[in-house]
Amino acid sequence: MPELPEVEITRQGLLPLIQQTVKTVVIRNASMRWPIPDHLINTLNNQQLLGLTRRAKYILAKFESGTLLIHLGMSGHISLLDRNYPPEKHDHFDLQFHNEQVLRLNDPRRFGAVLWAGLNPEQHVLLRALGPEPLETLFNAQYLHHQMQSRKTAIKNTIMDAHLVVGIGNIYANESLFRARIHPEYPANKLSLIQCKRLVVEIKATLEDALIAGGSSLRDFAAVNGQSGYFQQSYFVYGRTNQPCKICGSLIKNIKLGQRSTFYCQHCQSSST
Repeated sequence: MPELPEVEITRQGLLPLIQQTVKTVVIRNASMRWPIPDHLINTLNNQQLLGLTRRAKYILAKFESGTLLIHLGMSGHISLLDRNYPPEKHDHFDLQFHNEQVLRLNDPRRFGAVLWAGLNPEQHVLLRALGPEPLETLFNAQYLHHQMQSRKTAIKNTIMDAHLVVGIGNIYANESLFRARIHPEYPANKLSLIQCKRLVVEIKATLEDALIAGGSSLRDFAAVNGQSGYFQQSYFVYGRTNQPCKICGSLIKNIKLGQRSTFYCQHCQSSST
């Protein structure tokens, strides 16, 4: 599933479309996680793309008449193509621009979304209750420690809660906790301020390293130009079950937390200090 770094890299790859004007909207299959609104064909006709931002794992395309909300779901991918590039299976949605470029959404599993958020996207039901962005200053040790006090769940599950902080999916939760030397099952409300400071630092560093590496390209993700990322080559624990820890040599363990595979080193992440 594309996580925050992959979505941000996708957004950056679409920046050449800013100031371009929509020529045609093509909806080949509206049956996504939520139906693609058919009014987009008329609403976006001859609309200029004014900006592209990201909130959590959502891409926000701003037009004069409102904002288009795009989510990649489990397997979605956006390409920036020439208008004459023929559609393939699972190419469900196109924004075709007057400069002959096409923003094309491919989503085999159809868990993604293309929705209209109107003139006040921050009030959209999918956005208004989200926590702070992990790379912004509001997400800091004091904030995290305060939020932890009432949460008895495992710390890995807790930092993946988008109401607390957005965009920390399974891959980067595993990697951040390893870097911070915190066991994924450790109760969130037991974390000290020092541990929270270390965890915040490592969450930010992990995400920034992934952005520099072009994200993680596993089964589904590539940038809009088709280029793969290579952050997966730097994983300390994710997907490395029974392989030696790169720090201490102990074998990486794999358990289930919240129905998700969770990877850790029992030696490096055994301390509660």
